[in-house]
Amino acid sequence: MAKAAAKTATMASSSAERRPALAGRTVSATSVKVEVLPPAERISLRAPEASVAALSKALGLTLPKKPKTSASKGGRTALWLGPDEWLVIDEAGKDPLADCAGVSALHSSVGISHRNIAILVAGPAAEAAINSGCPQDLSLGAFPVGAASRTILGKAEIVLLRTADEAFRVECWRSFSDYVFTFLSEGARDAAG
Repeated sequence: MAKAAAKTATMASSSAERRPALAGRTVSATSVKVEVLPPAERISLRAPEASVAALSKALGLTLPKKPKTSASKGGRTALWLGPDEWLVIDEAGKDPLADCAGVSALHSSVGISHRNIAILVAGPAAEAAINSGCPQDLSLGAFPVGAASRTILGKAEIVLLRTADEAFRVECWRSFSDYVFTFLSEGARDAAG
């Protein structure tokens, strides 16, 4: 009986540690680095044109209205995904879902922070690494800094944001994150060679 009580006490005192998907994974090749970005708050936002001004005010940035664009301010970025759809990412520790909760204008905002993983692909060969599985033209002329789109990488859907001349943020669903990270890692090795 004492053994059972000791075992129960030991199990109760130990706790499971939750690790983020892909925690600590980084790949560096000659001219490109692939690494997992820190967790961020994210929402999927849908709204008609009449609600955009109120939501922009609540979020603290102007929601972009043109295809393949994004807007950033104070650690928060909104990516245009469709005529009435945005992905809002907050890296400043604020809650965009709470900011939208007080807006009475018609909209749908859904927290997707735990669904997505972000991967940084940076370096002179970043375009080539991503283009190993993405058919989109990623040249600076066609996909400038701030450009954003929903596209594919291999067999997975991703959301792509160009954050600098030689850097991209790749957003993907957690369930596809190992596949996407591995695909980008192989693309980085091929681009470096």
